[in-house]
Amino acid sequence: MALEIDLSGRVALVTGASRGIGRALAEGLAQAGATVAVHYHRNREAAEALAARLGHGARAFGADLADVAACRRLFDDVLAAYGRLDVLVNNAGVAIGAELDASVETWQDAWERTMAVNLRAPELLCRLAIQQFLKQGGGRIINIASRAAFRGDTPEYMAYAASKGGLVALTRSIARSPKLGHAGIRAFVVAPGFTRTDMAQDFIDRYGPEIALGDIALERLTEPEDLAPIVVLLASGLADHATGCTIDMNAGSYVH
Repeated sequence: MALEIDLSGRVALVTGASRGIGRALAEGLAQAGATVAVHYHRNREAAEALAARLGHGARAFGADLADVAACRRLFDDVLAAYGRLDVLVNNAGVAIGAELDASVETWQDAWERTMAVNLRAPELLCRLAIQQFLKQGGGRIINIASRAAFRGDTPEYMAYAASKGGLVALTRSIARSPKLGHAGIRAFVVAPGFTRTDMAQDFIDRYGPEIALGDIALERLTEPEDLAPIVVLLASGLADHATGCTIDMNAGSYVH
């Protein structure tokens, strides 16, 4: 029996959707029939081109997620455009390296920017989504974390690992609330390992390709498109009893 997922009539906001994992997730959701709000920071042209390809009323929405006011405007703009939101995918993230012997100012800047984009923005968007979901009778949150949330990262990327660990805790806090669960609100984590993106390439350029390929069990590096099916499934409601769980997508690079 084939599993067919139809997201027609549902609106999904995907942050960081102009490239990489976010673009693949937006494409997967649209292929299942969803209307996708394509968030971007700087890549307006790419985001608008993607929205045009996706169809189903997809539109591009720009915002710097490090800016709290911009996050609020993003959410308000999506609601103004579509009148509802059914799925929030917090995908946007940054990985800013800072050497242990860097200046205090450099270290602090890396941590503050990382936390602002990777944790504070998802927290705010989750809270705004929950408020909307309570009015609508439910909705689904899918937060894209990282294997670094569980196994840590190199010293230069402590901030990245810490931010993703916080995102996991945030998601579980939402999922384990009976008040929210009884209102039809679900929350999930997808935790990729190394995935072939510009962000990962920066890390590979710094540490060498063996850091990406040396500890996976499969024959190739994970591609952004490999993550889309599980996100579409979680968005569909067919896996609601997995609320609060983390789904590892890291080619068997660790077991936690």
